[in-house]
Amino acid sequence: MQRGRSLSVTSLSGLPLWDVQELPIQDLLLFEVAWEVTNKVGGIYTVIQTKAKTTADEWGENYCLIGPYFEHNMKTQVEECEPPNPAIKKAVDAMNLHGCQVHFGRWLIEGSPYVVLFDIGYSAWNLDRWKGDLWEACHVGIPYHDREANDMLIFGSLTAWFLKEVTDHVVDKHVIVQFHEWQAGTGLILSRARKLPIATIFTTHATLLGRYLCAANADFYNHLDKFDIDKEAGERQIYHRYCMERASVHCAHVFTTVSEITAIEAEHMLKRKPDVVTPNGLNIKKFSAVHEFQNLHALYKSRIQDFVRGHFYGHLDFDLEKTLFLFIAGRYEFSNKGADIFLEALSRLNFLLRVHKSDVTVVVFFIMPAKTNNFNVETLKGQAVRKQLWDTANSVKEKFGKKLYDALLRGEIPDLNKILDRDDMTIMKRAIFSTQRQSLPPVTTHNMIDDSTDPILSTIRRIGLFNSRTDRVKVILHPEFLSSTSPLLPMDYEEFVRGCHLGVFPSYYEPWGYTPAECTVMGIPSVTTNLSGFGCFMQEHITDPAAYGIYIVDRRFCSPDESCNQLTQFLYGFCKQSRRQRIIQRNRTERLSDLLDWKYLGRYYMHARHLTLSRAFPDKFHAESSPPPTTQGFKFPRPSSVPPSPTSSQHSSPHSSDVEDEDERYDEEEEAERDRMNIKSPFTLGQVPHEKKKQHGEHKN
Repeated sequence: MQRGRSLSVTSLSGLPLWDVQELPIQDLLLFEVAWEVTNKVGGIYTVIQTKAKTTADEWGENYCLIGPYFEHNMKTQVEECEPPNPAIKKAVDAMNLHGCQVHFGRWLIEGSPYVVLFDIGYSAWNLDRWKGDLWEACHVGIPYHDREANDMLIFGSLTAWFLKEVTDHVVDKHVIVQFHEWQAGTGLILSRARKLPIATIFTTHATLLGRYLCAANADFYNHLDKFDIDKEAGERQIYHRYCMERASVHCAHVFTTVSEITAIEAEHMLKRKPDVVTPNGLNIKKFSAVHEFQNLHALYKSRIQDFVRGHFYGHLDFDLEKTLFLFIAGRYEFSNKGADIFLEALSRLNFLLRVHKSDVTVVVFFIMPAKTNNFNVETLKGQAVRKQLWDTANSVKEKFGKKLYDALLRGEIPDLNKILDRDDMTIMKRAIFSTQRQSLPPVTTHNMIDDSTDPILSTIRRIGLFNSRTDRVKVILHPEFLSSTSPLLPMDYEEFVRGCHLGVFPSYYEPWGYTPAECTVMGIPSVTTNLSGFGCFMQEHITDPAAYGIYIVDRRFCSPDESCNQLTQFLYGFCKQSRRQRIIQRNRTERLSDLLDWKYLGRYYMHARHLTLSRAFPDKFHAESSPPPTTQGFKFPRPSSVPPSPTSSQHSSPHSSDVEDEDERYDEEEEAERDRMNIKSPFTLGQVPHEKKKQHGEHKN
């Protein structure tokens, strides 16, 4: 889609997805409002940032983001400039003239979209008046002690004021405004109460009350229709926030959410069925070399191996070439993120590997930030010992190489028993003695402040995974975000993910799930669940997800023990794969990245915008007759070769005698071409599905 051309919705193959009246972009203004604009505080930041390039390319100067002003973010991320649109310039000038501080510029990310940023503190003197405006609009009061809600009211009031100024000065343009989450919702409520001539979309990425209920270990999905919503919100002292969120949902012309599982949740929590499901995507960058991601995997895997050599010094009695690296990453929400079921599955996996005398070792990383006071001394010592051994080996190697070189120049075959003298042997023996340790390798890289009550460490103590020599599963808790400047594991998160073999994210509450999505675009297989938006999306699009490296654990219709057993079987089947099978699987996983590209998923946002125009301005735009798109569509077919992954109807991996047959059937180019054709094919649009009735055997998990 070219900048400045009329807007019509087509599939990637060029065929129309649904019939819509053409929308000339030059006659439209699109604003997106979010607290996360230039402000990295959550997953919505990733949505806004990665989608910006695709949207800016389509809409050009008619696209603008609205967010809060923070001085540090402004200095490091935004280049100030004059608004190119006269209406926006007049709106900014008018607000600055009346005692506000409004900044305009380009956000220095891909696509360089325009941003309007409001200084919340500078306008706080209006808070009491704006509280009165909100009460008059929807009878929602905000307590003075809720600092966050008060900030959101100021932000929303400034947004509504800005939109009023824009619509007063705009000529021959229709305005579309998309509001993300309850933090931006106040602007929507006030805009609708003042009857501004704008088309509004409200997007929830997760319901406010849903997060609280899941964090409290409520049997959430089995009791969606049984919760007393007002009572639950009141008990958690968030009733005013919930009212703001619900009012935003019902005021919007179009209500969207990011996944079908969240659509079901929103229908019960917020009492409105979403009009459109808009899955989250990523800005996909393809390598010019077809299998470059495989080379990067090998490169970064070697760096993780270096860390493991130091961490397990003195206990390095396992083959690193037969060692698999697994990881889980994200916010430290022990149950919501599935760390509880993952640890239990690791205990069972350890038992299976030991019973079957497997020569595979599994090293598992927990990258979940927690309160610490410093690095673990033993962990730092391990890396120092590794470096010392490396230096010793290099010095001996250099001395050995020089003697060998001199002997060959003289035409002699050196006596290998004499080429190393007594001093060399002494140095090597001292190096070996330096690797002796009396304690087991630590299970955490940092000193935890709440060591005795930490959920992960407490579970490790209960299941007995202490990194002993007999354990085939080793555990490392890294309670800090990864950084290339770390003295322990000097790698960025992306580099670390590329070096691992499998990401495991068995979440109980995950409205979308960017962590498995990021694994997919890097060609790394992952475990997700049917309670995550990503897992549901992949189930809709792939006939046999496990064959493509997407293992989906059933956490909705199985008991906790059954889900844990299923996860254990997935992990054990993965451990039984040959190196060749893992390479094939990574190739398939990486091909799924096209599914997650904003160039593909942007079609859902396009439909939502057309739908909101038809509802806000029915005399000029007509689209109600066309059904909203859902994530249902084509499916990637099951690969013709045997999938190197467990399925419900097949052995978890081919026997050794079958491997050669599979290799003969596997044709990388043929499979890749078939997948490319599938993603380009048009698909049928359907309604957002109603919630399935509870099936027999559905359990709390």
